[in-house]
Amino acid sequence: MASMSDIRRSIRSIESTGQITKAMKMVSSAKLRRAQSGVIAARPYAEKVREVLGDLSEKGGDSSHPLQEKREVHKVLYVLVSGDSGLCGGFNANIIKECERQIKAREEETAIMAVGKKGSEYFAKRGYNVMKSYLGIGDVPTYSTGKSIALDLIHLYTTGEYDEIHLVFSKFRSAMSNTPTDMQLLPIVPVEKVEKEEEPSDAANGIVSDYLFEPSEEAVLGVLLPAYVETLVFGALLESKASEHGARMTAMSAATDNAAELIQSLTLTLNRARQAAITTEITEIVGGAAALE
Repeated sequence: MASMSDIRRSIRSIESTGQITKAMKMVSSAKLRRAQSGVIAARPYAEKVREVLGDLSEKGGDSSHPLQEKREVHKVLYVLVSGDSGLCGGFNANIIKECERQIKAREEETAIMAVGKKGSEYFAKRGYNVMKSYLGIGDVPTYSTGKSIALDLIHLYTTGEYDEIHLVFSKFRSAMSNTPTDMQLLPIVPVEKVEKEEEPSDAANGIVSDYLFEPSEEAVLGVLLPAYVETLVFGALLESKASEHGARMTAMSAATDNAAELIQSLTLTLNRARQAAITTEITEIVGGAAALE
C-alpha cells in the first residue's frame, strides 16, 4: 500500500488537474454557444441558395457551367476539416478515420487538402499526399476564410488538376453528437427543386414560389454556383468547429467527473491508512503499558 504522503500528493495532483478540466469545460461551453449560433444562422442562407439552384435546374440553366462539368475521374482531392488541437474526445480520430476509409476505397489517385493541424499531421506522417494545409483558422471561422479555400478548390477543379473534390467534415447534431460526413463538392451535383408549401398569406396574394432570372438563367448561374461552393465550404467550417467545441466540452466534463470520483476513492484510502496507523499506535502504547506492569 502507498504511504499517506504519496496518497496526499496524488490527491493534490488530481485536484489540480480537475480544476484545469473544469475551466476548459467552461471555456468550451462558451465557445460552443457562439459556434452553434453561427451554424444556425448560416443554414437558412445555404437552404435558400439551394432552393434557387433547384429552380434553375428545373429550367435547364445548369447544362454547361464548368463547375458542373462531369469528366472521367483520374485524380480525387479530399478536403479534410479537423481540429488544430486535441483533448476533444474522439472528434479528430473519427473524422480522420472516415477520410482514410474513403481514400482507401478509391482506385483513382488521391490527394488531401487538410484544414486543421491534426489531420495534416496524421496523413503527412503516414506518407499520404497532403498537397496543402490550412492551419489556425480560429475558433470562429470567417466567411473570408471559407471563400479563400473555396476559390482555391474552384481553381484546382476548373484547371483540370483534380477531376473530383470531396469535403470531409463533422456535421453538428448536438453538444454530444456529431456525424462524420463525406460530401461531393465538385463537380456540383444537379440540385433537385426544393418543394415548399406556400404560406397562406402568399397564396392569398397570388404570390408564387418560382423565380424570374435577369438577365438570364445562365448569367445568374455563373454567379450563384461559385457562391454555392463558398457557402458549402464555410458551412463545413462552422459545423466542424461547433462539433469540436461540443466534443471538447463533453470530454472535459467527463474528465472532471472522473477526477472527482478518483479523489473520493483516494480520500477513502487515505482515511483507512490513517485509521490503521492510529490503531497500530494505540496497540503499541497499550502493549508498552502492559509490559511495564
